[in-house]
Amino acid sequence: MKHGLSFWLLFFSITSNNLWSQQPNQYLKGTVENETSKKGMSGVHVINLNNVTGVITNSVGAFEISVNINDTLYFSYIGYKPLKIHVTNDIMKFKNTKFQLTELAYALEEVVVRPYRLTGYLEIDVKNVPINRAGRYKISGLTNSGYEAGNRNKSSISKALSAIFNPSDYLYNLFGKKPKQMKKLKQMRENDEIKNLLSTKFNREVLIQLLNIKIFDIEEILRNCNYSDSFIKEANDLQILEAISNCYEEYKVLKL
Repeated sequence: MKHGLSFWLLFFSITSNNLWSQQPNQYLKGTVENETSKKGMSGVHVINLNNVTGVITNSVGAFEISVNINDTLYFSYIGYKPLKIHVTNDIMKFKNTKFQLTELAYALEEVVVRPYRLTGYLEIDVKNVPINRAGRYKISGLTNSGYEAGNRNKSSISKALSAIFNPSDYLYNLFGKKPKQMKKLKQMRENDEIKNLLSTKFNREVLIQLLNIKIFDIEEILRNCNYSDSFIKEANDLQILEAISNCYEEYKVLKL
């Protein structure tokens, strides 16, 4: 009798857990406001880091986004400190929850512009201008004139092959240990709101949060894929996303 009771308790426990996990996404409605003025903020990007979806607040700071309990929301707006919120039952109970963003204070430093030293002689001047020899490509639907692509030279091929045969290679270790995070790359590239946000960002913060990797990892990925230091430093976050995606796709093909 005891064994029978234990079986049914276990059965109902598993069944209830499955039903809970299969519940459809809910929608969280909220408003983003300035912490100081308490006024609604339009144009704030709200990203669900778990299902890789994003929305933008309207003219009064209101938004609605698909969530599940225990998801993490990431709020981003230029000039304001990013905000991460854990979705709980309490948050879902209250209608139109208010989220406040804190404005950042920037200390402006003196910038010294050093122009190239030109002589007026073309043959001499062209040698003094730095040249980026990396290839470039264009992302369909975006107005940017072109993005840098990794060099397709012998050294890049040897590095890619080393990722297959050398288990200690950086790319192998990173991609191999974080397959779930890397799969988010495709989802990010298919979401227009996230792409629009990344095209305005240069701090890698959103990429770090979505992929759950460090900025050091991002830089090392690009270096191992033969992207130039100038690209790593100057590219916006959408360009970085495309570069990592291309590198990951090449890695998967070679790994097979």
